[in-house]
Amino acid sequence: MNIPVETKPVLWGMVGGAIAAAVIGFTWGGWVTGSKAEAEATQRANTAVVVALAPMCVAKFQGTADVAANLAELKKADSWSQGAFIEKGGWATLPGKNAPDQVSAVAKACAGLLTT
Repeated sequence: MNIPVETKPVLWGMVGGAIAAAVIGFTWGGWVTGSKAEAEATQRANTAVVVALAPMCVAKFQGTADVAANLAELKKADSWSQGAFIEKGGWATLPGKNAPDQVSAVAKACAGLLTT
Protein backbone atom coordinates (compact mmCIF):
# COMPACT_ATOMS: atom_id res chain seq x y z
CA MET A 1 0.00 0.00 0.00
CA ASN A 2 1.45 3.29 -1.05
CA ILE A 3 0.72 6.42 0.99
CA PRO A 4 0.73 9.64 -1.00
CA VAL A 5 3.58 12.03 -0.28
CA GLU A 6 1.21 14.84 0.83
CA THR A 7 -0.24 12.71 3.65
CA LYS A 8 2.74 12.96 6.00
CA PRO A 9 2.65 16.79 6.34
CA VAL A 10 -1.12 16.68 6.81
CA LEU A 11 -0.81 14.15 9.63
CA TRP A 12 1.94 16.18 11.31
CA GLY A 13 -0.23 19.29 10.97
CA MET A 14 -3.12 17.48 12.64
CA VAL A 15 -0.89 16.34 15.52
CA GLY A 16 0.54 19.86 15.96
CA GLY A 17 -2.94 21.39 15.79
CA ALA A 18 -4.26 18.98 18.44
CA ILE A 19 -1.36 19.80 20.76
CA ALA A 20 -1.82 23.54 20.20
CA ALA A 21 -5.57 23.26 20.83
CA ALA A 22 -4.97 21.39 24.09
CA VAL A 23 -2.37 23.89 25.31
CA ILE A 24 -4.53 26.89 24.41
CA GLY A 25 -7.68 25.27 25.80
CA PHE A 26 -6.20 24.40 29.18
CA THR A 27 -4.28 27.64 29.66
CA TRP A 28 -6.57 30.32 28.23
CA GLY A 29 -9.73 28.49 27.18
CA GLY A 30 -10.98 27.61 30.65
CA TRP A 31 -10.81 23.86 30.21
CA VAL A 32 -10.30 21.86 33.40
CA THR A 33 -9.85 18.22 34.22
CA GLY A 34 -12.67 16.26 35.79
CA SER A 35 -10.97 16.08 39.18
CA LYS A 36 -10.37 19.84 39.28
CA ALA A 37 -14.00 20.51 38.34
CA GLU A 38 -15.14 18.14 41.10
CA ALA A 39 -12.89 19.84 43.66
CA GLU A 40 -14.16 23.29 42.68
CA ALA A 41 -17.78 22.12 42.85
CA THR A 42 -17.24 20.64 46.31
CA GLN A 43 -15.58 23.84 47.53
CA ARG A 44 -18.44 25.97 46.18
CA ALA A 45 -21.04 23.67 47.76
CA ASN A 46 -19.28 23.85 51.14
CA THR A 47 -19.14 27.64 50.88
CA ALA A 48 -22.85 27.76 50.05
CA VAL A 49 -23.66 25.60 53.07
CA VAL A 50 -21.67 27.91 55.36
CA VAL A 51 -23.35 30.99 53.89
CA ALA A 52 -26.77 29.40 54.42
CA LEU A 53 -26.14 28.16 57.96
CA ALA A 54 -24.33 31.18 59.42
CA PRO A 55 -27.49 33.36 59.68
CA MET A 56 -29.28 30.47 61.40
CA CYS A 57 -26.44 30.31 63.89
CA VAL A 58 -26.75 34.05 64.52
CA ALA A 59 -30.50 33.72 65.07
CA LYS A 60 -29.94 30.80 67.45
CA PHE A 61 -27.30 32.80 69.34
CA GLN A 62 -29.54 35.85 69.60
CA GLY A 63 -32.46 33.70 70.76
CA THR A 64 -30.77 32.76 74.02
CA ALA A 65 -31.82 34.30 77.31
CA ASP A 66 -28.35 35.64 78.16
CA VAL A 67 -27.47 36.99 74.71
CA ALA A 68 -25.87 40.17 76.06
CA ALA A 69 -23.49 38.29 78.35
CA ASN A 70 -22.62 35.79 75.61
CA LEU A 71 -22.01 38.56 73.10
CA ALA A 72 -19.77 40.42 75.53
CA GLU A 73 -17.81 37.23 76.18
CA LEU A 74 -17.57 36.53 72.44
CA LYS A 75 -16.22 40.01 71.72
CA LYS A 76 -13.79 39.66 74.61
CA ALA A 77 -12.34 36.46 73.15
CA ASP A 78 -9.44 36.54 70.68
CA SER A 79 -10.51 36.53 67.02
CA TRP A 80 -8.92 33.12 66.45
CA SER A 81 -10.89 31.54 69.32
CA GLN A 82 -14.30 33.09 68.63
CA GLY A 83 -15.29 30.22 66.35
CA ALA A 84 -14.46 27.74 69.10
CA PHE A 85 -16.61 29.76 71.52
CA ILE A 86 -19.57 29.51 69.12
CA GLU A 87 -18.90 25.80 68.59
CA LYS A 88 -18.70 25.13 72.31
CA GLY A 89 -21.99 26.96 72.89
CA GLY A 90 -23.68 24.72 70.32
CA TRP A 91 -25.08 27.62 68.28
CA ALA A 92 -23.51 26.38 65.04
CA THR A 93 -25.32 23.05 65.25
CA LEU A 94 -28.66 22.63 63.53
CA PRO A 95 -31.66 21.37 65.51
CA GLY A 96 -31.87 17.59 65.34
CA LYS A 97 -28.23 17.20 64.30
CA ASN A 98 -25.22 16.49 66.45
CA ALA A 99 -22.85 18.56 64.35
CA PRO A 100 -22.78 19.72 60.73
CA ASP A 101 -19.93 18.69 58.48
CA GLN A 102 -18.59 22.24 58.35
CA VAL A 103 -19.25 23.17 62.00
CA SER A 104 -15.94 25.02 62.33
CA ALA A 105 -16.51 27.07 59.20
CA VAL A 106 -20.10 27.84 60.23
CA ALA A 107 -18.96 28.83 63.71
CA LYS A 108 -16.28 31.16 62.33
CA ALA A 109 -18.74 32.78 59.91
CA CYS A 110 -21.29 33.12 62.71
CA ALA A 111 -18.75 34.75 65.00
CA GLY A 112 -17.81 37.12 62.19
CA LEU A 113 -21.43 38.14 61.71
CA LEU A 114 -21.98 38.63 65.42
CA THR A 115 -18.87 40.72 66.06
CA THR A 116 -19.27 43.10 63.13
